[in-house]
Amino acid sequence: MTAPAPDDQEDKPLDPAMENVRRKMVKLQLVSVGVMLVMLMAVLATIVYKVTRTDEKAPAQSAAIAVPSEAPVNAVAALPAGFTVTNVALSGSQVLFYGNLPGAEPRAIVFDITAGRIVADITVRTN
Repeated sequence: MTAPAPDDQEDKPLDPAMENVRRKMVKLQLVSVGVMLVMLMAVLATIVYKVTRTDEKAPAQSAAIAVPSEAPVNAVAALPAGFTVTNVALSGSQVLFYGNLPGAEPRAIVFDITAGRIVADITVRTN
């Protein structure tokens, strides 16, 4: 058997039904590529927005707990007499003292270092 001549390998036109299917597939491919490009642009825009925006909370919070370079901050937290501290937590410029008075329910006392005073006295009750 002999190899077909190069003239025989040319593309023959498709019948009309197959041509319609091919056109629909090309349109579907173009729509899919367009949607993917729009989504990629949305993701990149979100990344750029997150990276370039300034956080309004960060400067105020760092200024609130700034310690002067010449001396440390001196503060006295006047807890109630007989208060037994069982746990302490620090958040920004606030210190939480958790404990209780003899014969009383547990309490949480919040002391603000920058204000130099107790800002909350919370009694903890269980149901």
